Amino acid sequence: MYDLYFVLNIISMRYLCFCVLFVFSFFKNTGPADTPANRICGKWESAEKNLTVEVYPYNNTFKAKIIRFTGGVSKTKPMETITDIKNPDKALRDRKVLGLNVVEGLTYNSGSDTWENGKIYEVQSGKYWNVAASLTKDGLLKVKGYWHIKLLGKTMTFKRVQ
Repeated sequence: MYDLYFVLNIISMRYLCFCVLFVFSFFKNTGPADTPANRICGKWESAEKNLTVEVYPYNNTFKAKIIRFTGGVSKTKPMETITDIKNPDKALRDRKVLGLNVVEGLTYNSGSDTWENGKIYEVQSGKYWNVAASLTKDGLLKVKGYWHIKLLGKTMTFKRVQ
């Protein structure tokens, strides 16, 4: 027959596995990804289908980086080789556009259910603009770049792709 020590080890292991599974199942849907602010996180494709960005949290703010684009791309110049040639800082002109953070510092405003106070980098001009973002009832991401006054800005629309 089994000795008592062996039986207790089996019971302890089963209990430990049960506890780990219970804790995992309890917390798996209550993490930071399920907060209202993190609804913006994910991969988004522009309405023109020429740009895909990935929005992610960073130090209580949100960033977005380019993960696909078609502007300036050709058979002889794939997107992996395109660099930030319009950057006013000559030292940054050799950096790749693919993977470049183009939105930084967005903070969630729970009162208006929007993301505000960020900066967006326009690769085509090498300029930074103020940026705000919001989600529509249809689940579209509206990103507005502007210079100090939101009414005078330009809005881009993105659809979630992942």
